[in-house]
Amino acid sequence: MPGLVLFGRRWAIGSDDFVLPGAFELFVRLVWWIGILVLYTVHKGQFNCPGGGLLHSYLLGLILLLASIICVLSALVYISMQGTISNPGPRKSLPKVLYTRLLLYFPEFIWAVVGAVWVSDNSVQCEKTVINGVIGTVIASWIIIVFTVIGVVIVFDPLGGTKTFFLPEGVSRNLESSQSGQLLYNVKSSATRVWEKRIRLLCCCIVQDDDHRVAFTSIAELFRNYFSDTDLVPSDIAAGLILLHQEQDKMESCPKEPEEVLCHSPSSLVTDDLDVELENAAHYMLFAAAAYGWPYYVYTNPYTALCKLNGDCCRNRPTDSDITGSDRHNFHFGSILKITGLQYRDFIHISFHNKIYEIPFFVALDHKKEAIVVAVRGTLSFEDILTDLSADCEDLTLEEVLENGFVHKGITQAANYIYQKLINDGILNQAFTIAPEYKLVIVGHSLGGGTASILAIMLRNSFPTLRCYAFSPPGGLLSKSLADYSKRFIVSVIVGKDLVARLSMPNMEDLKRRIVRIVANCNRPKYQILLRGCWYEVFGGDPDDFPTELDGRNQDALTQPLLAEESLMVHRSPSYNALEEEPHLSSPPQYPHLYLPGKIIHIGEECSSRRLCSSDIKYTARWSNETVFSSILISPKMITDHMPDVVLKALNSLSQEHGSCLSC
Repeated sequence: MPGLVLFGRRWAIGSDDFVLPGAFELFVRLVWWIGILVLYTVHKGQFNCPGGGLLHSYLLGLILLLASIICVLSALVYISMQGTISNPGPRKSLPKVLYTRLLLYFPEFIWAVVGAVWVSDNSVQCEKTVINGVIGTVIASWIIIVFTVIGVVIVFDPLGGTKTFFLPEGVSRNLESSQSGQLLYNVKSSATRVWEKRIRLLCCCIVQDDDHRVAFTSIAELFRNYFSDTDLVPSDIAAGLILLHQEQDKMESCPKEPEEVLCHSPSSLVTDDLDVELENAAHYMLFAAAAYGWPYYVYTNPYTALCKLNGDCCRNRPTDSDITGSDRHNFHFGSILKITGLQYRDFIHISFHNKIYEIPFFVALDHKKEAIVVAVRGTLSFEDILTDLSADCEDLTLEEVLENGFVHKGITQAANYIYQKLINDGILNQAFTIAPEYKLVIVGHSLGGGTASILAIMLRNSFPTLRCYAFSPPGGLLSKSLADYSKRFIVSVIVGKDLVARLSMPNMEDLKRRIVRIVANCNRPKYQILLRGCWYEVFGGDPDDFPTELDGRNQDALTQPLLAEESLMVHRSPSYNALEEEPHLSSPPQYPHLYLPGKIIHIGEECSSRRLCSSDIKYTARWSNETVFSSILISPKMITDHMPDVVLKALNSLSQEHGSCLSC
């Protein structure tokens, strides 16, 4: 629902968000009130001790204060339970109750100070039980006050005073055109500055230069564009994700997942040997995982990794010319040796240098496959996250592609950095001098997979036999023309409902529209959605059949937004418009449709139980296409399916299954 308006500004909390925290505080206050009442009743005639008069007044006032707070909290919880997310009408009296509750914090603060003064007075010589009870009361009062202040800080919206100025186009026409334009410009600038300050605060630990400042501004504009056209609070988004997940699980009641039903392998892919590509992918995924260095090795070997690295990493340390960047105690290189099983002499170049748009990579000789492998690391630092989030588009012109293509700006700059190192520094020349008959293979996971894909496109002219294996690459990477061109030499591997493989601005806009639509049209209170959703996510069961205003409407009516849905959409962002309007060739949208690179192998998981699977998981793999990943799927595994160890496990399982079938 729209954010709650208090003290003349909008807050990042809804009027229906006080049910659960209010009920918890109400329970604590009831237990507290009963305890103080019992303490006062038992010791009613024993306040003749030094300081007992003040104690008597303190306990009596505390009982009355707690009773008042309990009454106000009960009214607050009851009113907050009324209505639905998009129907705040039954909760219109909640601000008055909330003002009353906030006023009660003043006497509570005074009573907490009085109690602290009384406890700290050494002349008080009352019973120990009474003193301990007052000490507990004082501590509880201060804890509640501190948590209340923290809560206010969390729900404070820096743009709350200007949020109402994001008006629909029809309203802004009543203003002079120059005034309207200046007003919207000022509001957008304020929003960009707020997001930029937040990003700078999160990245306060890294050294910031001009590249960082440009990236901060670009990312701030991205977040401003995405969040400025809706009036949802965080709990609305959580409720929307819960509803979408359950709706999605209803659709998956048939044996095949919906995207698998729609996916048919193109004729050009039918003749390709899927088993061979899976075997190659399982082999090269080791290199992509090894690029993460010691964090991945320790993560996959938590009990023995540090002992092994301490014992072996100081041996065969390479010369300084072989490694660039910091590798304290040689842990990164030692982990790469253990994961890949290669020898030191097999490495041509290793770079641990990491800045924004400059990510680590290594070049090694793979004698088993007779290949020169360039492995690019995925996201592992704040600098890498900034590279991921620099999602503007830029042109990438190639002679072989009939139509110029668009690419992800941040990942393209990272690929260009590695390209300059490989070519200008003569790293590939050195490698092919040692092994001239070997082929070139570029691999990477996540950010590394996207960088490896664009790097492969850049190197394709010079190395026609080049191959690239991109594991879980970002979805918003290449335009359609480049994605089709890359199918000749790039293979992408996606596991399950991987979120990153489906991430793109159009997909995020689609997710936002789906959340707004399902939240606005659900006829259940938010607290019921959240409670039942948490139970469903943890314990499973059948999806809840929440009634909505969409039920019973014909298909034509479903294409038109309902009034409740329109009330949550303030105005349309540029990327939102791009979903419904064909982009002009002369001026492409800021966030056009971008796709996964190359041919796509989609690995699914077969399990008898939907919620808890046994350790013996069976995987299936099939050729897929980019349209399968045009929508974000909500699942508890949407993050874990992206992890490199899960990808490697799935590939190894499929490769071993194929090997056992051949032996049979």
